[in-house]
Amino acid sequence: MTQSAVVFTELNDGTEAGRELGQKIKNKFPDVVPDVVIVFASSIYDYPAFLGELKNGCNPKILVGSSSAGEFTSNDFGTDSACAIAIQSTDLKFRAGFATGIKEDRALVAEELNKNLTDIHDYQYQYYSAMIFADALSGYTDELIDILTEKTTGKYQFFGGGAGDNANFQRTHIFYDTDAYTNSAVILEILSNKPIGVGAAHGWKPVGEKMRVTESDGMKLVSLNARPALEVFLEHAKTTGQQLDVEQPIPFFLHNIIGIEIAGDHKLRVPLAVLPDGSIAMASDVPNGAYVSFMTTDNSCSQEAAMLAAKNAIEQLGDHKPNVALFFDCVATRLRMGKTFDFELNQVKETLKGVNYAGCNTYGQVARVNGQFSGFQNCTAVVCVIPE
Repeated sequence: MTQSAVVFTELNDGTEAGRELGQKIKNKFPDVVPDVVIVFASSIYDYPAFLGELKNGCNPKILVGSSSAGEFTSNDFGTDSACAIAIQSTDLKFRAGFATGIKEDRALVAEELNKNLTDIHDYQYQYYSAMIFADALSGYTDELIDILTEKTTGKYQFFGGGAGDNANFQRTHIFYDTDAYTNSAVILEILSNKPIGVGAAHGWKPVGEKMRVTESDGMKLVSLNARPALEVFLEHAKTTGQQLDVEQPIPFFLHNIIGIEIAGDHKLRVPLAVLPDGSIAMASDVPNGAYVSFMTTDNSCSQEAAMLAAKNAIEQLGDHKPNVALFFDCVATRLRMGKTFDFELNQVKETLKGVNYAGCNTYGQVARVNGQFSGFQNCTAVVCVIPE
């Protein structure tokens, strides 16, 4: 049997907000110690105070999560807020850990995270899943997921995202117990004999000619087709009748992202800023030599993608009844959609048919699921559904 509680707070003081979440969980689990609490919190909070009060209030065996750029549940949405899911289960087994030093050594971080996962030769459970959150501003999250997938021989399905900071893009944190870390990643293993559904979809389509990345440096896109990246972006703006203000490019960037061609689909990357040398700062890595396209979408496509992600996740449960869900979507999607982002949240709620969910806007989304997406992407809706 699996029990869950979804809670939310709009209190701005970290101590008070953590206390309120802890008390709400305790009220819903008066005689039960949660196996795990997963929490997402705005960058306005003093995290040690917030996490300490949350833990004191409900005393979970595991406490993990990340800073975020918009927090939501089935019934609430805010940007200076926090939300959490508490789970207690006789069917699921949880284990967590973290590793630091993403900028310096992804292989070492992946190795440390892998130590918290069940041995690849152990098959006591039918389904092996793990939630991963990383300080995406450290870069290399895609590489980290690839290395971890290789180390686990594809045994696990991964889901999660990159920590946020209210779209300031300055400093993001992952949470492990009552501490908050930068340049780090946290992992939560979930073992089950019932399927755990993970769905992902983005709703973007390529527009214009395919281009080759002729120079990049991690999250810095230098040239496309041997031309300065900014020059190519300006030309695309002119061709499509749009305005690109080099000093304030975000309005253009939110509607004109880059798609890396992969396995018949596109892995999305969001531009963030124009750098003095004419290169483009990206939200995630863009590999040298990759073929890319400009991508386009609209609000209805984004809503449809979220619905499809939720539907796919539900379908993977087969005959098992869903208990609770996690939902992650890109902060760029929220900023682009504005007030209509509420419609996307409602679309997920309707698709889940009464199943409570909690989640956040992230700086990139993790989804490594057979037959769907693989790795780390931007502007992608990711839904994980946990069964009864």
